[in-house]
Amino acid sequence: MAAYTCSFIGTGSMGGALARAVCRTLPPAEVLLSNRTPAKAEALARELGCAAGPAAQAAEEAAYIFLGVKPQMMAGLLAAIAPVLARRGDRFVLVSMAAGLTMERIAAMAGGPAPVIRIMPNTPCAVGAGMVLYDANTLVTEEELGRFTAFMAGAGALDRLEERLIDAGSAVSGCGPAFVCQFIEALADGGVACGLPRQKALLYAAQTLRGTARLMLDTGAHPGAMKDAVCSPAGSTIAGVQVLERRALRGAVMDAVAAAAQKNAALGQS
Repeated sequence: MAAYTCSFIGTGSMGGALARAVCRTLPPAEVLLSNRTPAKAEALARELGCAAGPAAQAAEEAAYIFLGVKPQMMAGLLAAIAPVLARRGDRFVLVSMAAGLTMERIAAMAGGPAPVIRIMPNTPCAVGAGMVLYDANTLVTEEELGRFTAFMAGAGALDRLEERLIDAGSAVSGCGPAFVCQFIEALADGGVACGLPRQKALLYAAQTLRGTARLMLDTGAHPGAMKDAVCSPAGSTIAGVQVLERRALRGAVMDAVAAAAQKNAALGQS
């Protein structure tokens, strides 16, 4: 029986966000944090009430081992903990959040067949408003997957997606927060240019995106229909929309998602 339900090897921005999310649904005493710089894991552990320890302990003592390192560091990490995993006599599940790396490759790097869940979360998971895409290989049982989705509910919305589509899905939800932040900043800059104080402009822009997204999700309305509802004939909104169309806002965003998806795929091949 594992001493911890979850361990996190890597407590950077994404690993830390997920640790915060998991601690909303699990008792923090069931979570172990590890990081290449121990002080970073220890600081987060103090904040959340978790334990902290080395990677070998995280690999040995948790039922779900979250691998929160960059794709180019994954082979080195798994080579280091593979002997620990091989000695285990109990069940464990590897949870990878590395862009581009398939479950098959994760298992191979870990020393052979192993239960693997691949996830693509985003940073809003830290406040329980994230989007987590996931898939699992055939060695993960339904009971293990059910337990995983239960304790991950504190991160936000979860959606199972075929692994072949995860690179594309991640380009929308995983990379999307950066694109959204650029839009919020630009929207606020426009307000500042029109005379608004900076902090008020940022508040108005962020709350507008938050509220619009919630309205769409709660009502199921298509964003095009919601846009049309705001655009009065010969009004100020349609005048602004016309400028965005002339400047190819939608085309630029579509190209950004495509570029991110291509990069995700390339990370898995390098």
